[in-house]
Amino acid sequence: MASTEKSPLAYLEFCQSRLITASHILHYHSVLDAYGHISIRHPLNSHLFVMSRSIAPATISSPKDLVTYKASDASPTDPSAPPGYAERHIHSSIYSKYPYINSIVHSHAESVIPFTILRDIPLKPVYHMAGFLGPSVPVFNIADCFQESGNDPKDMLVRTQQLGDALASHFSTGNNVTLMRGHGFTAIAETIETAVFRAIYTAKNAAIQSKALTLRAAVFGPGAGTLTGSNDGIGEIKYLSDQEAKGSTEMTISTVRRPWELWAREVEKSGLYENLALPRAPE
Repeated sequence: MASTEKSPLAYLEFCQSRLITASHILHYHSVLDAYGHISIRHPLNSHLFVMSRSIAPATISSPKDLVTYKASDASPTDPSAPPGYAERHIHSSIYSKYPYINSIVHSHAESVIPFTILRDIPLKPVYHMAGFLGPSVPVFNIADCFQESGNDPKDMLVRTQQLGDALASHFSTGNNVTLMRGHGFTAIAETIETAVFRAIYTAKNAAIQSKALTLRAAVFGPGAGTLTGSNDGIGEIKYLSDQEAKGSTEMTISTVRRPWELWAREVEKSGLYENLALPRAPE
């Protein structure tokens, strides 16, 4: 990581550029569409975080599109900042609760949605690229968290600090991803590259797991195997063991720059995206 001591402004611009690139990558890989967002903890002030104003991720193009918020309450540091995403409390609450987290992705990826609404079929890692999912992924049910006064809009959005804190509590077991019923998922990481990696491979794992479940039902019938993969029955789906998940997580963290560099080149050459921020790290 580049030093912040030589040129704090240049380092901030570098981090802003990577945030813009990350938004483009997540759109390119269909993790974000017109909705969803990614943020970073502010590189010069850990009590702040940065995310874009309320626009489609693919159209973010310069630092002017980015807004700095307080982690304490998701309020902008600049009162005249452009309108932000309604769900920025997802980010503020997680940054406040987990000081080691430096990047957050919130996605509505369609491949993941079935696992947010099927109570008895948990999302589990099915291949080595998604070991970070751990033994299973918790599901946040926002309906359990609305205030008794009934003043919360029932639109499934995490609009308040109270709801953000409730979601943040679902990461308390050390998991990296939390599903959100009828909504999507949130992924967290210590670096922006790892956050992007986890978001992309969460969606990929969900698609593969769905295909495996469908294939099992088609070949062996709907009653074959088990939902948890806990025995050797016919049609059983062999999920990663805890040890395999841990080992593959360490492997992917150590190689995360490889896919990042590929994905960054993809969006750079696609013609759809524009990134006017500083393109590389300061010397």
